[in-house]
Amino acid sequence: MASMNLNGIFAPLTSPFTTDGSLAVERFRENLERYDRTRLAGYVVNGSTSESVLLRWEEIYRLWETAREHVKLEKILIAGTGAEATAETIEHTRRAASFGFDAALVRTPSFYKPAISTELLAEHYLRVADSSPIPVLLYSVPVFTHVAIDAAVVSRVASHPNIVGIKDSSGDTVGLSAILAAAPKSFQTLVGSAATLFESLEAGAVGAILAVANAFPELCCEIYEACRAGEKGRARALADRLAVAGKLFGQRFGIPGLKYAMDRLGFYGGPARLPLLPISDAAKAEIDAALPQVVAELSATSD
Repeated sequence: MASMNLNGIFAPLTSPFTTDGSLAVERFRENLERYDRTRLAGYVVNGSTSESVLLRWEEIYRLWETAREHVKLEKILIAGTGAEATAETIEHTRRAASFGFDAALVRTPSFYKPAISTELLAEHYLRVADSSPIPVLLYSVPVFTHVAIDAAVVSRVASHPNIVGIKDSSGDTVGLSAILAAAPKSFQTLVGSAATLFESLEAGAVGAILAVANAFPELCCEIYEACRAGEKGRARALADRLAVAGKLFGQRFGIPGLKYAMDRLGFYGGPARLPLLPISDAAKAEIDAALPQVVAELSATSD
């Protein structure tokens, strides 16, 4: 399998819904057109930020098809294909390949937690990679799954020619350093935590897949590019600004809060899907007060 370059910032796209809860595909297209004018390296469709567990697979397939039809070819498209069963994960990964996606992001199985071990995770990922027509990224998101991919798992699977990297959303910089040390140089590590973006890039991550990039794509890209240019003071200051958004749209107000911010910034966020509830008026006021601090002119921060 040919290698791929995953350097840069990726947005794990939100799934737009109408007020009656149905999929708003035209709004998805509108967001894509705007994101395509940014410096984002690409997108994940059907990640955690997509409300993936609240989508039906026929809806996911429709979003995949729409993304491939409308995204510029130079942008990398990554499909979230993980399911609890290995066979079903393989099925969805093959479907993503048939739509023309460049890679698959495969979350950990998590339901049968007592049975989950290094051996189980390694076997799952190796079987998916063996059967996948496209490169595979491991996906560790313990805040939702309560299962983390550690260095022991990475050391077992990272040499597979079709496993090209990992998205580590743990926010654990010590664990990230262990993963980087355990993997070959060809294995690419992306992070999913806005709070640790600067530290992760400094440690050796090649980029990030950030929920906040849905609302602040240029700020996220500016941090990445400042790190690449060695402008550490500027990168850290911008990362501190982004961390404000990370706290708001992490465990505090989550996806409904992120979607509200997107609406305020000219994207289409819209409602989240039940059982996720709308944010309160007080939360909206807090987000409104924070947005100017986050989206202040990038040129105002320098070394």
